[in-house]
Amino acid sequence: MTTPHDQLPTPGQRVSGIAMPEQYGLPGKPDEHAPAAVQDAYRQTQFVLGGDLRLFADGMDLQLRILNASAHSRFRTHVYAAVLGTWSRAYAALDDACLLVARGSYASVPNLVRSACELIAAEYQMKYEETGEFIGWMLEHLRPDEERKAFDVGLGHYFAGTTLAADDQLRAVYRSSSDLGRPNFGATLLMVGPESSNLRLAYAFADASFHAGWAEIELGWLIRLCERQLAVAVHMDDVLNIEPDTHAAYEEYAMRVQETLANPSRARLEEVDVDGFKRWLVHNFRRQPSGAPKKMLL
Repeated sequence: MTTPHDQLPTPGQRVSGIAMPEQYGLPGKPDEHAPAAVQDAYRQTQFVLGGDLRLFADGMDLQLRILNASAHSRFRTHVYAAVLGTWSRAYAALDDACLLVARGSYASVPNLVRSACELIAAEYQMKYEETGEFIGWMLEHLRPDEERKAFDVGLGHYFAGTTLAADDQLRAVYRSSSDLGRPNFGATLLMVGPESSNLRLAYAFADASFHAGWAEIELGWLIRLCERQLAVAVHMDDVLNIEPDTHAAYEEYAMRVQETLANPSRARLEEVDVDGFKRWLVHNFRRQPSGAPKKMLL
């Protein structure tokens, strides 16, 4: 049974103010010395997926709006610190992943996305089910270790598996990004040799060429995770400063996300059952937007 926050022990540490960015900025143009493939990936991502990028930026900005509205000292509880710590890491992972997509570095994105899923799930589960885990970690650590002449931080093992399993949207992104981020043979082929066939393995090494399919899939993940992060935040009105207009802004954003990701022409992964096994069917997979869309079965 979950212990109410006001019945938990109070750690001795105060929660300091946290500096927040005022506004999110999308990845800028690569340096003029960047490889031609990177320059081209940036240009094509801006041109082909400008709407996705703007939607992602709006979600990141709405997160900052909530955070800046909650910066007053009256919100600085230990629960606030637990939420903000993981939220900061999730926000950075999404930001970094967007930069990688804009640079054509698609193979590096799934692991950042998987990490962001775990962090968003941790925010929710710590707040609603296991705040005592965080408080217990604070009470048992964060003190000098005289024997080793070190400051005892304590790793504080934590994994929000219950939330990842219960949230359908979060689970779908988590499972697909996890499978693609691991050294699975088919995932590697689609990442580094998407033009391979039954006749040849057409691998490239550290390639940064634009790929419309991968860009759509990965930006779709990032947009969905922005929506999931906001869904978690707007319901924490006992921890954050959530006004009615914030709820309205989230609901409008969630509708835009759903409309964008429901477009039948965009590349996406669908979990299917094949002979009793769960597999991924990749829809509309192609390098160029004008190319013939393919289906790939992982």
